[in-house]
Amino acid sequence: MIQKHQFIVVGGGIAGLGAAIEAKEAGMDVLVVSLTHPVRSHSTCAQGGINAPLGNHPEGHDDTWEKHAYDTVKGSDFLADQDAVELMCQEAAPRIYELEHWGVPFSRFDDGRIAQRPFGGAAFPRTCYAADKTGHLIMHALYQRAVKLGVPIIYDRLVFKLARNDERVTGIVALNLITGDLEAYEADAVMIATGGYGRVYANTTNSINNTGLGMAMVYKAGVPLQDMEFVQFHPTTLVGTNVLMTEGARGEGGYLRNKLGERFMKKYAPEKMELAPRDIVARAIWTEIMEGRGFEGQYVHLDLTHLGKDHIMERLPQIRELAINFLGIDMIHDPIPIQPGQHYSMGGIAANKHTETPLKGLFTAGECSCVSVHGANRLGGNSLLETAVFGKVGGKKVVEFLQSTSPHNDTASVEKALEEAKSQVDHLLTKDGDEDVFELTKELREIMKAKTFVFRNEKDLQEVMDKIHELKQRYKNIRVKTKDKHYNLELERAISLEGMLLIAETIAAGALYRKESRGAHFRTDYPERDDEKFLHHSLFYYKSWDEPPEIKQKEVVITRWQPVERKY
Repeated sequence: MIQKHQFIVVGGGIAGLGAAIEAKEAGMDVLVVSLTHPVRSHSTCAQGGINAPLGNHPEGHDDTWEKHAYDTVKGSDFLADQDAVELMCQEAAPRIYELEHWGVPFSRFDDGRIAQRPFGGAAFPRTCYAADKTGHLIMHALYQRAVKLGVPIIYDRLVFKLARNDERVTGIVALNLITGDLEAYEADAVMIATGGYGRVYANTTNSINNTGLGMAMVYKAGVPLQDMEFVQFHPTTLVGTNVLMTEGARGEGGYLRNKLGERFMKKYAPEKMELAPRDIVARAIWTEIMEGRGFEGQYVHLDLTHLGKDHIMERLPQIRELAINFLGIDMIHDPIPIQPGQHYSMGGIAANKHTETPLKGLFTAGECSCVSVHGANRLGGNSLLETAVFGKVGGKKVVEFLQSTSPHNDTASVEKALEEAKSQVDHLLTKDGDEDVFELTKELREIMKAKTFVFRNEKDLQEVMDKIHELKQRYKNIRVKTKDKHYNLELERAISLEGMLLIAETIAAGALYRKESRGAHFRTDYPERDDEKFLHHSLFYYKSWDEPPEIKQKEVVITRWQPVERKY
């Protein structure tokens, strides 16, 4: 039996729930389908804060949305679409106040106003925060709002097939992990809000479910991906696990020191120091390590000991707890060992500032999307803002779409997608191959870590492309040993691995194609930015399983600020 709804949201994080709430409040028939319970979504892992030009900080009274927008465009190395950036920054303050009214317990200054802290690449302290649990608390407030409104949410569903016809999206197909059955859902509008792809890297801050499957699903269905070569490596992740150590730690005054005890950022960004943009800090740390000034084990120190116990316990209690639990180090007394790790995808499903994709009826928001407000490098504090703003913007646009567009009445295309999904699952469960899901996944993640990291070059990237081609051929001979239907996580990983291989291929292909250094994409063989040849977005189109993607160009939207040299 195929369930029918006006609007289906795939993903229960901040962007997805924000869209669902907006549509529900407008009276739409909406359903949220998620892999995990919403309060277990990766949105809860965002720590340091959410940007908005409130002007509450003593050093930030002159802040405006225009200044926020310029910092974002400059931080993006001038690859962000400026119309989308302007929209996000104009909506930032109203969205913060709405979240506050919905119950987000933001930290406060003594006068009761929402507290703001400095973050990298910003001219003013404009990052609103709730200690170092900001995403967690926003997520809970949104979930409570959704429950209050009666938004139906189903989870433990792996959505891996998009139903469409020649004109528009028609629905989705999901694997019910609880029962092992396939479920088809028909819809007049679908929003993909499935988060990032961090698990294609061995060293990532991302949750285990962040495989990029939602992005790969629409890519295979003919919708282009955009700017996939731009991968953010967070400067400060905990050695061994790559658990995130928030940028808020540096915003509160933390120092980065090499093994000589030097605050080495004075060599790389003398004005901003530890609060330079993430791409610059990550490259600085990795340079220190590669040139022998890091500690054995490839790390440097994040030193917070001078802040004092009370300050750390008030502003950074969660990362203190994480460092104690994972390494037995108490940052009140000792510096913590950190290294860069994969953190965020600037690229994603191609969309405009209204979250509309090239496929009619298909929308996208959050990290899986590329609207593009981050360009070649995202500023800290802008990811939570993107989810909060464009979830709401997308929900509004979906309502407009549903009110002005007739239902598609094409159940046959959903039935066709269901049959194709069934064939795929049956093939995985019955094939007697000799390739192991987990071994192939490990090999993919390790080469992505080794060869498409902070510094890149043609030789390494070609090796990655060759390895991915090999892994795709071996994937054809994969064997799922577990045959149980109930919570068959090996089957889930096998389906996800198909998407991971496609996503990794677009990252490597884009990095090989873009013969320049811009933002988080740094080519040692092309160390300069090249606006003449590469001031454009990259669009990736799926051709076939055995071929790399076709890459096309898309113009960057420039409204106010012409590209200049990026200095800090």
